[in-house]
Amino acid sequence: MQTIQSNLEHIHQQINDSERKFGRPTHSVQLLAVSKTKPNQAVLDACEAGQRQFGENYVQEGVEKIQYFQEHHNDFDIKWHFIGPIQSNKTRPISENFDWVHSIDRAKIAQRLNDQRPADKGALQVLIQVNTSGEASKSGISTQQAVELAAVIDGLPNLTLRGLMSIPANVSSYEQQLHAFNQLKDLFEQIKSQYPQVDTLSMGMSGDMQAAIEAGSTMVRIGTAIFGARDYSNSK
Repeated sequence: MQTIQSNLEHIHQQINDSERKFGRPTHSVQLLAVSKTKPNQAVLDACEAGQRQFGENYVQEGVEKIQYFQEHHNDFDIKWHFIGPIQSNKTRPISENFDWVHSIDRAKIAQRLNDQRPADKGALQVLIQVNTSGEASKSGISTQQAVELAAVIDGLPNLTLRGLMSIPANVSSYEQQLHAFNQLKDLFEQIKSQYPQVDTLSMGMSGDMQAAIEAGSTMVRIGTAIFGARDYSNSK
């Protein structure tokens, strides 16, 4: 029977194999476990297997998990990442509770997150979401807009710009996957040259993780392969 622990071990082995295959340093790619729609027990099982970074897409659900683990399992020192679209009326609970935000795509959201960050929590670590495929259905901004937004974020004292995130088009061709990821890597290197603290390239999921690692991803976002199929009936 597959368990969360065995699933995590398998994914870490895949990451390690890809690092070796593409000449990447060992442990240069972090695993972000996407725990959206999953119960606290599933997150606890992952924690007990050594996982410490979790991604959430839904604000209320994510905040409830964060508060539960702060109250009952604070010794795990989990880092919580918000990876979903951000509505203006949801910036306060995101800024007050999460450690990272991957999905900033406009200056208004960055400003609100900055203004609402509690003074005692330190700077919020943030990524700019880039739409590399140009699909209207995908969140994120263009390459040029990302360069402009990076300058805005760099001027906000309660945010620390750490890099870029993307959800490219769902294509089966490895060459197409690699092309999209290489585009983001080029932009990442451009922004990194201007802002030395930039070190995180969040790209790659279950179906395209290998191409993402070849292109230079430093963080892959994996959910179903760890926790199993999702039930969206209670998403909030």
